[in-house]
Amino acid sequence: GRVPPRQPPGAALPTIYAITPTYSRPVQKAELTRLANTFRQVARLHWILVEDAAARSELVSRFVAAAGLPCTHLHVPTPRRYKRPGLPRATEQRNAGLAWLRQRHQHLPPPQSGVLFFADDDNTYSLELFQEMRTTRKVSVWPVGLVGGRRYERPVVENGKVVGWYTGWRADRPFAIDMAGFAVSLQVILSHPKAVFKRRGSQPGMQESDFLKQITTVEELEPKANNCTKVLVWHTRTEKVNLANEPKYHLDTVNIEV
Repeated sequence: GRVPPRQPPGAALPTIYAITPTYSRPVQKAELTRLANTFRQVARLHWILVEDAAARSELVSRFVAAAGLPCTHLHVPTPRRYKRPGLPRATEQRNAGLAWLRQRHQHLPPPQSGVLFFADDDNTYSLELFQEMRTTRKVSVWPVGLVGGRRYERPVVENGKVVGWYTGWRADRPFAIDMAGFAVSLQVILSHPKAVFKRRGSQPGMQESDFLKQITTVEELEPKANNCTKVLVWHTRTEKVNLANEPKYHLDTVNIEV
């Protein structure tokens, strides 16, 4: 039989940059552990972990040191006035990740191969998703499971082009897509230096559209995951923790990080 073509060595693979906003809460370390266990299995992945905090926390610093994968640990606090329900979350943290990426690459000559992906810490990612996104030329898209009040949302594809959106929530959005439903090539991020997530006038659920509008059009989107018919990421969200039986006094004799 035919000899299959040799796979290019790892060095030829574009790096995947995963920007993960995170904040202190009872499930934080569990979420980051699950995510790190996924990322560790992905070749050439660089994790950009951005804490919503005025300083790096001990917990996340220790975690990153022991995680065993290439990781940049940033922090930026969300201003108090933006912490109200009904306002978009993690805007400052995603923008800090974008700023780091641009700063790191600004003096290097193009073309620079790489793919950016916004990986929130409350999702579950199939390893296949990373294979799919790695070939992104400009902006690639795929379905997301358990989101928007439906089993899944997805771009609707005809003849290899995105022509609409299967969504249960605000179908009028220019890009009716979840943060976990797209990837952007590093080259696009570098050639649109002003493209960031907007605070002013942005509503929850419009952040993706407001961002993507600055860098691409629906016609240009590259459908992945078998023409957007396979779910490779799920918006699983960890259940809110019941700490009703935590003692107020007579605490444990040792202080254990959870």
